[in-house]
Amino acid sequence: MCNLIRFVVVLMLLSLPTGTYADSVQSTRVIDKNQHACTGGGGYPYRNKSEYVLKELDLKVGDVVVDIGAGDGWWAEKMAKFVGSEGTIHASEVEQKKVDRMKEKFADIPQLKPYLCPTDGTALADNSCDLAFLSKTYHHLNKGGHVDYLRHLRKVVKITGRLCVIEKHAAFASGRGKEHAWLPDLLFRQAEEAGWIPVRYELITGTYHYIAIFVQRELFTPEQGRK
Repeated sequence: MCNLIRFVVVLMLLSLPTGTYADSVQSTRVIDKNQHACTGGGGYPYRNKSEYVLKELDLKVGDVVVDIGAGDGWWAEKMAKFVGSEGTIHASEVEQKKVDRMKEKFADIPQLKPYLCPTDGTALADNSCDLAFLSKTYHHLNKGGHVDYLRHLRKVVKITGRLCVIEKHAAFASGRGKEHAWLPDLLFRQAEEAGWIPVRYELITGTYHYIAIFVQRELFTPEQGRK
């Protein structure tokens, strides 16, 4: 796990232009013993950090996103503004009543397309999405089927596309709340088994939730041997 976290940190640093580290990366130094305390209430406190999340996603006009387990369409609506009329937000749900509610609520946003999907996949065409987004959905996937689902997403997401997972860190959950949380190291193991490589992982400040972003393994060419 330590090596994996180091790998993610190195990738974060390498992705920054020269000379921007101090300005772009928040220090991890602990200056207040309460600085990591959860300050948001409710089941989705990270929604208060939507500006940060959307900045991380860096969506562009024309992008195609599948919002898996879109629920009430909260994230889908926000993402639709970034992809514009040229893009598409596939807001998937496994319950027809939720799909119907989203269709009625977002009837005036044509690029937001709610639809009923199966529990073991997205029912979308291969190589059709730029981003697969799961907000508090990963723990709801079929028990024992997480790796297979991630393999399915590898087919649906373009080679240059990404996978984003937001979950509550299970180490901070208690009681029945543990059923609605996931350990990041387990997510990393399952994702790598399915062919995804982590490029970003961070706890969302003021919450006990984390955001993890992955890309396709094929983007990494074999290291050339030293002479």
